[in-house]
Order: sequence, then C-alpha cells, then structure tokens
Amino acid sequence: MSELRTLLSGLVVGESPRWHDGRLWFANWGAEEIVAITEDGAAEVVGKGPKPAGYSIDWLPDGRMLITGHDRLLRVEPDGSVVTHADLSALPDGWNELVVHDNGAIYVNSIAFSFGEEEFRPGVIAVVKPDGTVRQVAENVAFPNGMVITPDGSTLVVAESWAGTLTAFDIEPGGGLSNRRVWAPYGGDGLTIDAEGAIWASDMAGDKPLVRRIREGGEVLEEIGLDEACFACMLGGDDGRTLFLMVAEWRGIERMGELFQATTGRILSTRVSVPRAGRP
Repeated sequence: MSELRTLLSGLVVGESPRWHDGRLWFANWGAEEIVAITEDGAAEVVGKGPKPAGYSIDWLPDGRMLITGHDRLLRVEPDGSVVTHADLSALPDGWNELVVHDNGAIYVNSIAFSFGEEEFRPGVIAVVKPDGTVRQVAENVAFPNGMVITPDGSTLVVAESWAGTLTAFDIEPGGGLSNRRVWAPYGGDGLTIDAEGAIWASDMAGDKPLVRRIREGGEVLEEIGLDEACFACMLGGDDGRTLFLMVAEWRGIERMGELFQATTGRILSTRVSVPRAGRP
C-alpha cells in the first residue's frame, strides 16, 4: 500500500463517496453540497444537498442520481430537475444511506431518531422496487450506516454502528431480506467492497480512528491508522484500486454542532492491491 495523500481539503464533512463516471462523487454535509472530483483534484459542485446532513447518493441503472431526503427518496432528472422518486413517509424518519442493486431495487436505511437530540431507537431498512413500491425489509438495526451489495448480487451487508457489527442478509428474488447474521464482529460507518469479497470499513468507535479491510467471519486483512475520524470510504479510480477516505475532526456527540460549522474535512487517498467490485 502506498502512502496516504490529501486529494481535497476545506470540506465540512465528506460523506457517501461513490465512484461514478470517472469521478468521485460525495456529499459535503454541513455545506449542503454534492461534489464530484477527479483523481487529479479537479472538484466541481454538481448539486445541492436536500438537508444539512444525513443524505447519501447513488445511481439508478439508467444513470439518474438518487438522493435521500427528509421523508422521501429524490431523483435527479437529465435536465437537472429534482423530483420525488419514492415517498418514504410511512416508515420511520431519519433516512441515511442507500445502495442500488444491479436489478434496479434500491435499499435505503433510516436510523429512526434524531441523532444528538433524541434517545437511541433502532432503525430500519426499506426496499424501493423498480415499480415504485416501498416496503420495510429489516427492523431493529442498531444505527444502520454504510451498505454494500456483494459482487454476485446475493447479499447485502450493513454496518450496525451501535451494535459494533457488520450484518449480512440474503437478498431474495422479490427484494426482501432474509437469513440475518453477523458478517464480521466489527462496527463501521462507511463501507466499500472489493473483488475478493472483502469489505473496507471506516471505524470511529475506538480510541484510534482507522479503516479495516475485513474478510467475512472477521479476519482483518489490512488496517490503516488515521489521525482524524473516517466517516466513509470508497474504492475507485480508473482501475478501481484507489481507496478514498473521507476524514474530519470528530469532537464527540455533545459537540456535534461544531462539526458542521468547521472545515476540517478532507479526502485522503491511497493505492491498494484489490480493485472495487459489487455495489455501490
């Protein structure tokens, strides 16, 4: 693995990184921006975030971008207009991460409480089918965070940040989730998966911020120690072997308001040996 380098600084909190169409796209929480950047550091604000924080992005198979809003899933049309893709208001609020299956099914999760303002409540995962129907497919998820779908499309893995586990589900033909199990006994925030089925998971829970590459069952294959909290990670680049890390200074839940008023956010990158696969 090569040394870490800073690709971009001056962000508030970079989240939901996605490699798409030759650039790294991400949400700049606090600034309410969606930004895209090339590997050589040319950045462009490409859209507005729907809320100060807690929104994520991904793409439908036809290339239209999706964004999680307050109580709905939003879609960006080719002319740049933003419309409602699915109404999520019948399910618990707090929509956070999403990931789109190759078949067009969309998995979106909600933490189901106002982080930093309310007592913890377990969250949910919903599926939005290509026909627009919405249904809950998992419950009692302890602060659902990053999600990935394995390269063969058969399994969804979600970071249960407050349970300290990566949790797997089988993806059923109709879009449901079954056979819930612990994929690895490690917590996480953002996740990205590679061609060997290993997951890179950012972890803010311990004494030292780090990112781990983990095999199913819990074997840690690689580990990167960091000086700042890593909120999310993504494999990308032209060959899929660049690991992007979204870092910022974390001051704890009790000082979370300061997080979204500072500009300590950065994107770090490093080279790895196994390329990206699966979704997102």
